[in-house]
Amino acid sequence: MKVFKLSAFLVMLSVLFILGGCIDNSSNSASGDGGGENQTEATEAGEGEELVNIGYTGPLSGPAAYYGERSLNGLKMAVEEINNSGGFEIDGQTYKYNLVSLDDKYLPNETAANAKRLLQENSTPIIYTPHSGGVKAMQVFNEKENFLIGAYTSEPAVTAEGNELTVRIPPSYDGYIEPFTTYAMDNFGKKIAALPTSSQYGKDWTEALLPHWKEQGGEVVYNSSIDFSKDTDFFTLVTNALEGDPDVLFIGGPSEPTAKVAKQARELGFEGGFIVMDQAKLNEMKTVTGSFDMLNGAVGVTPLVNSDYPGTAEFIEKYKEEYGEEPGSEAGYHYVSMYAFMESMKAAGTVDDPSAIRSHMQDGLDAIPEEKEVYTIKQIEEDGGFTTGLRIAAVENGEIVTINVNE
Repeated sequence: MKVFKLSAFLVMLSVLFILGGCIDNSSNSASGDGGGENQTEATEAGEGEELVNIGYTGPLSGPAAYYGERSLNGLKMAVEEINNSGGFEIDGQTYKYNLVSLDDKYLPNETAANAKRLLQENSTPIIYTPHSGGVKAMQVFNEKENFLIGAYTSEPAVTAEGNELTVRIPPSYDGYIEPFTTYAMDNFGKKIAALPTSSQYGKDWTEALLPHWKEQGGEVVYNSSIDFSKDTDFFTLVTNALEGDPDVLFIGGPSEPTAKVAKQARELGFEGGFIVMDQAKLNEMKTVTGSFDMLNGAVGVTPLVNSDYPGTAEFIEKYKEEYGEEPGSEAGYHYVSMYAFMESMKAAGTVDDPSAIRSHMQDGLDAIPEEKEVYTIKQIEEDGGFTTGLRIAAVENGEIVTINVNE
C-alpha cells in the first residue's frame, strides 16, 4: 500500500513538473526571445520555383496593433499580387515571395529578437519594421549579419547613422516641421503644449519641433508625453497640458490613441489647433472621433485617400475590397516598397545578396510599373532614404483640405 501511495505521489509530482515546464515555455514565448507567432500563411513553391523569405516584425498586439496590421497588409497585398502573377524571374529562375511576420508589441528588444529568429529560421535577406526603435535595434547587428532593413519610419536618424543596409521608406519628418509650424501659428497662435507618444520617435520629433517653434517666436507652455502601451485614460494628462492655456496641442503616435487624445482635449474645452505627428493619419483618427469636426484645425500629412498618384485609386479600391476599410499611408508605402525591392533584385541579378540589392535600389524605383505607384518615389538618397514630394493637409470646417508646400 505504501509503495502504491509513493508511486502515485511520484506520478503526480512528475505531472506538476511537466505542467510547470509548459507554463514557463509559454511565458518565454512572449518574452524578448523572439517568440512572436507567425501571423501570415506560408507560400508554397510550385515546380521549378524557389521561395524568397521576406521578414516583418511589428506591433500586431497592444495599442499599436492596428498600425502594425495595416503596415503588414500592404506587404501582403504586394506579395499576393506578385505571386499570383507568376512571381518574377532572374536568369531563368522563377521566384516567389514567402512573407514571415512576427509580433514585437512595438518593443525594440522584441524587434531585435524577432529579427535574429527570422534570420536563423528563414534566412530573410530583407526584414521590415514600422517603428524607429525597432530599426535602431536591428541596426546594431544587421550589417554584420548581412540583411537589409525595410525601415518604415520618418525618423531621419535611422539613415543619418550611415548604415549601408538600411532603406528608409517614408519621407523624413524634418520636412514637416516648418509648414506645420507656419499653419498652426498663422491660424491659432504661438503657445504650444506638447503631448506626443513617449517612444524614441516621439522624443526625436519633439526635439526637432519645439526649438523651431521657439525660433519662430513661439512659447512652449507644457512639454510631456504619453506612453500608449500603459496609459489608456488621458484625462489627467490632457488636463495638465491645457492648464497653460495653449493655442496648439502637439500630439501623435498611432492613429487610434492619438485620436483619443484629441477627443479628450475637445471634451475638456480645448478650441485650438493640433499639430499631428506623421505616424497618425487624419482619416484614421476620424474613425475614433466619429467625424472631422473634433479635428478642425489639425494639420498633418495628407491621407492616402486624398492623394492622386498613378496607382493610388486602384490600390484604394483593392484594399477596401480586401480589408473593408480605407488604407493609410503605411499600407501604401509598404506595398510600393515591396515592388521596389523586387525590381532591385531583378536589376541586381540576385535575391540573397543584400548589398547588391541595395546598390540597385534606384534601378528598382525606376522600374516600378506606373499602375503600382501608390506613391511616386523619385529616388533613393545616398543615405538610404526614399524621397517623395512633400504634401500636407489640414482639417477645416469638417473636411480635409490639402496645402501646397514649396519644396
